[in-house]
Amino acid sequence: MVERAAGLAVFDASAVREALTYEAAIPVVRDAMIALSGGRVRQLLRSFIGLGEGRTFAIMPAALGEREAFGAKLVSVFHDGYGRKAHEGVVVLFDGETGAPVCFADAGEVTAIRTAAASAVATDALARKDAGVLAVLGIGRQAEAHIRAISLVRDIKEVRVWGRDPARTAAFATRIGAAAGDVPTICAGADIICTVTAATDPVLEGAWVYAGAHVNVVGSSGPGQAEIDTDLVARSRFIVDHREHVLAHGGEFLRAKAVGAVDDSHIAAEIGEVLAGKSPGRTTPDQITVYKSLGHAAQDLAAVAWLDRGADR
Repeated sequence: MVERAAGLAVFDASAVREALTYEAAIPVVRDAMIALSGGRVRQLLRSFIGLGEGRTFAIMPAALGEREAFGAKLVSVFHDGYGRKAHEGVVVLFDGETGAPVCFADAGEVTAIRTAAASAVATDALARKDAGVLAVLGIGRQAEAHIRAISLVRDIKEVRVWGRDPARTAAFATRIGAAAGDVPTICAGADIICTVTAATDPVLEGAWVYAGAHVNVVGSSGPGQAEIDTDLVARSRFIVDHREHVLAHGGEFLRAKAVGAVDDSHIAAEIGEVLAGKSPGRTTPDQITVYKSLGHAAQDLAAVAWLDRGADR
């Protein structure tokens, strides 16, 4: 439910789910990424506090512009030991004119929706227009979210999925009407591939990705994690959500750089630069494009600002 008292709106998880549809979130995230690459958003590198094996507390602050809303996401990321992780926390929005807090929103729900929306934005910019086969590595919450969001920007005719647990994968595939298989099989001929796992080491190899495919790399969010191998990083046109963050926390890129397969110039562009027409996205039909997504407070705050504007409607 949404509550507003003394000018402060509070969106619990159900209220976020009800209001923040993928149709609404996609243009909000698109505008946020253009603003971030254009220098209109101010944000710091996320700060992490380790709380033990597989347990992290993160702080992600940002300001959406001069005298505009600002705030932060405060979130815990806990792995359950079985390849799954949960985001719990709050997004806090402050008024840019008064400095007063105006909105709190459930961070887990905001993260789930805006992350898939960001991948949809990147897919719309980078995938071939005729892309119709979607392969998803991972069977958690983000897997279903990505299928739903990406189906809004491409005419998806076939969905394929992979997960570590065969029984859970089969159940997930049946529920959403997808085909299940091992990673090489589901990626064979796939036009769009999304990695949304909690893997520490690569689950997707470049040899399994076909010419002309687009890959969204989403699940790994720290320098010690990598969902795709160095070969795929090196072979691709590598687009990122934010250069500074990927150079610090993009595990796949950092591993490839450490072995001399790429240098910093391999980052072709930020997605916001592509969206603004300042850098090209896909340059040939048979090119492999990779979008490295870390997720940013700019996306969270833009989404919560959109929720806050509609709170009194």
